[in-house]
Amino acid sequence: MNNSEYSICSEFGNFSIPCPADRPYILRGAIYTFLSISTIITIFGNLGIIISITHFQQLHSPTNFLILSMAATDLILGLIIMPYSTVRSVEKCWRFGKMFCKIHYSFDLMLSVISIFHLCSIAIDRYYAVCYPLHYPYKITIPVIKKMVLFCWSVPAIFAFGVVITNSHVSGISGYEQLVECFSLCPITFNKLWSLVMFFTCFFIPGSVMVGIYVKIYVVSQIHVKILNSVAGKTSNELISQISKKPDRKAAKTLGIVMGVFLSCWLPVFITVLLDPFLNFSTPEVLFDALNWLGYLNSTCNPLIYGFFYPWFRKALKYIIFGKVFQPESRAANVSESN
Repeated sequence: MNNSEYSICSEFGNFSIPCPADRPYILRGAIYTFLSISTIITIFGNLGIIISITHFQQLHSPTNFLILSMAATDLILGLIIMPYSTVRSVEKCWRFGKMFCKIHYSFDLMLSVISIFHLCSIAIDRYYAVCYPLHYPYKITIPVIKKMVLFCWSVPAIFAFGVVITNSHVSGISGYEQLVECFSLCPITFNKLWSLVMFFTCFFIPGSVMVGIYVKIYVVSQIHVKILNSVAGKTSNELISQISKKPDRKAAKTLGIVMGVFLSCWLPVFITVLLDPFLNFSTPEVLFDALNWLGYLNSTCNPLIYGFFYPWFRKALKYIIFGKVFQPESRAANVSESN
């Protein structure tokens, strides 16, 4: 966003500068193929999770309802964000108009924050399940889960649409409107104030809470191992094997991996969002776009993680693929993993 670009833009008057076509067709085709495959996996993988949890009665648990809500978030991302971002990334410009740019931008920001809030909620759920198992059925009930889900969706929605529709995120950035109007761009841009707010409120604070909770869960699990070892007189390996078979311990471990993947995917783009306005928006467009897609790919990875670590998802997926879910008795089928 330098002055030379603004002067070039002004020469075109009310006309938009055509989208650049400097990428070879083979490269464009390869990028389209990769991003399209990622989008398809995101859509159908998360759709499989949604159908599994909603259909099978055995999977109706507080934890799974949180996973269901997060899968819905990832599904929406795959349906309404990733396809348009694919075109923007390959064509290097925005072809869908200024108003839809704002809508797309709002949903993009909203769904990212919703994912973080869901992971915080899941971390809290696992904390009570592992650290306070006797209180868990009374603390984490279905009404409590509904309130958590409502919070996870409503607050990010108000935040995202409020910031983007009012243009608060680009206030004080000269030339932003020229980029949108003349160069047909829909850039991911935040001024210094909102880059700080975004990083700390939407990522660093909730991320730190999640890490702290999972560290606590790990410490408590190790304490349980030592206690059982001293009481039962068995080897630590045998006890760890027994504990790892318990559903709550295994779920905590798996969701910890989900959180780790999430942090790996989104940390680079949040750091870039934080630093870019302080570096005079000098981050290369290609790098910023690649890091943004790394964040999107978190929604692609989640159903793959579930499929690898959760036997219930693999069993439920077989019912879905072979059409057994249309059988009336399938709702009561045993798809949960054995202890």
